[in-house]
Amino acid sequence: MASQDVLSQTTRLASSSALLQVLFRVVTFGLNAFTLRYLSRELIGVVNVRLTLLYSTVVFLAREAFRRACLSGSTKRNWTKTINLLWLTVPLGVFWSIFLGLVWLHLLEVPDPSVVPHYQAGVVAFGLSAVIELLGEPFWVLAQAHLFVRLKVIAESLSVVSKCILTVILVVLYPQWGLYIFSLAQLLYVSVLVMCYVIYFVMFLGSPEATKKSFPVARMKALLPNLVEDETFVNWKEARLTWSFFKQSFLKQILTEGERYVMTFLNVLNFGDQGPDLLRCYSLYVLFLAINGVTECFTFALMCKEEVDRYNFVMLALSFTFLCISYFLTHWHGSIGFILANCFNMGIRIAHSTHYIYDYFKESTYRPLTGLLPSPFLIFVYIISGVITGFSEVFFCCDKGWMARLIHISMGALCFAATTVTMFCTETKLIHFVRSQFLSRYMKKGT
Repeated sequence: MASQDVLSQTTRLASSSALLQVLFRVVTFGLNAFTLRYLSRELIGVVNVRLTLLYSTVVFLAREAFRRACLSGSTKRNWTKTINLLWLTVPLGVFWSIFLGLVWLHLLEVPDPSVVPHYQAGVVAFGLSAVIELLGEPFWVLAQAHLFVRLKVIAESLSVVSKCILTVILVVLYPQWGLYIFSLAQLLYVSVLVMCYVIYFVMFLGSPEATKKSFPVARMKALLPNLVEDETFVNWKEARLTWSFFKQSFLKQILTEGERYVMTFLNVLNFGDQGPDLLRCYSLYVLFLAINGVTECFTFALMCKEEVDRYNFVMLALSFTFLCISYFLTHWHGSIGFILANCFNMGIRIAHSTHYIYDYFKESTYRPLTGLLPSPFLIFVYIISGVITGFSEVFFCCDKGWMARLIHISMGALCFAATTVTMFCTETKLIHFVRSQFLSRYMKKGT
């Protein structure tokens, strides 16, 4: 029963994270569409690519390895040493923020101040926001390890909503502020995020609920760095695992944010080089991302420390190959070539992960890789839908009047409905999983 509850909570956490990501992407898309009415494309581009890349790089390099090491294994551990280890992310974040901030200010081309004002202040603010977010790392890891699903949803939702509201207000009232607008919004976002976790634990620790759950931390002071007499400051096993993941973080970050690094350092793409063809190719890339997310996550869960170290060399080769292919394909076919380079990168990573999973289960009766393949009938419906929408675009889209456009949209809606119905009829294991993990829970609440 306990394992079933953990599975249910883990499923809720994964699904809520996925829904949050979708929501954030929709909100970001809408926010960009709104701000483009008041601000220049160049300014939006600097925020979404260069400054966001600075923030994500500092945060990733400072905390990714610590998160993965401290969330591995069971929750029954010496949390004092784990928390001590997590606080090391702050000085590490300060180092990366200063180092990369200097790179962003002095080695990269500075945008025209008349088009993108206050660039230097933006770099400082986004670097500072990364450090502020790292202050909440011990709280975040504790919440994740103990599956505090509602806390994660509320904290991230409040922070995103606060950021969007402030951005809209400042864009409407003070569009001349330039990057000051997004700098203040980013600082508000991380401040609200950290404060939500802090306030929750202030209220939770020492409460009857915490006592009932035998929570390993009893008071807020225990969430600060603590020295224990006659014991090491950190758990060296976790520290060594962190170092293994840290060496890999450099390579994974290049593969994760590759397109932004190419745009920032190589100047082979511009923000106007977009269109329907690019979106079609990006849809293919999303499919590769989905498959890689499942296979690579499963692979990392199975790997031991030695296997992670060996995989670092594979990541190094992938990083170098990806950057080379990206550079040449973007010169050959612009943005579309770059998306194709990303697809190639994901394809290689999927091949490596599937090979590892196949070898791991070779002597077993389990065949988890078969779950990646949809039913033949569903694939057939996908193909038919693609053909129908392709012909519909040729004959009805998009300069033949509103009636033709309406027919084209209707054809797409019908194909989408047919695909969805087919998926529900053929992917029975998926439907059963959703019903058992979600619907049964809500039915129990109703009774």
